[in-house]
Amino acid sequence: METPIVKILKAFYITHDVKCFVTERPAGYDFSPGQATDVSINLPEWEDKLRPFTFTNLREQNYLEFMIKIYKDHEGVTNKLGSVNAGTELILHDVFGAIQYKGRGTFIAGGAGITPFISIFRDLYKKQYLVGNKLIYSNKTSEDVIMAEELQKMLKKDFLKVYTRENVIGFQEKRIDRNFLIDNISDFSQNFYVCGPTDFVKNITNNLLDLGATASTVIFEK
Repeated sequence: METPIVKILKAFYITHDVKCFVTERPAGYDFSPGQATDVSINLPEWEDKLRPFTFTNLREQNYLEFMIKIYKDHEGVTNKLGSVNAGTELILHDVFGAIQYKGRGTFIAGGAGITPFISIFRDLYKKQYLVGNKLIYSNKTSEDVIMAEELQKMLKKDFLKVYTRENVIGFQEKRIDRNFLIDNISDFSQNFYVCGPTDFVKNITNNLLDLGATASTVIFEK
């Protein structure tokens, strides 16, 4: 498959370290909500450095959108993306991803791991199928939450925010550990969707399986 080159149409920060990129969409380029593609920057010395990013737009929209966490502490692809704007070109690769919606359940995200769920939630919300799904979203502080207002609007009472470093009255610092899962989930036979840093996914997946979930109902990027 040829690797399409797309121009960035808009680039703007949505949190202090997450930048949203809206790009052209090649004809016939398709994905399912929750899927990702490897992206590189069409600049000398950067075109061969590929990183996976999830589509956050609706499948039927005529553009592509990515919400990318910018790591400024090392000279990598996201640091470079922090300095590029509209007009710069990106190179897209094959579409992949195991996180696809298989029915109602609980979504558990850590940090930028929310991105595959955004496209899924937007799709379900538009089709009025989102009710009955729950999101547990862990971040260091409230300033790290990606698309907080939109998630709140879509999920209402089924949106549970967890902060691991927040020193604000009314917020308890906690982690999504085994006890947290027992306290906040009543049914371990439902579908679970897990995405976030590698250790986060591994620990939560192991705890869910230990508490009665099955391999076929815990969906994560292997």
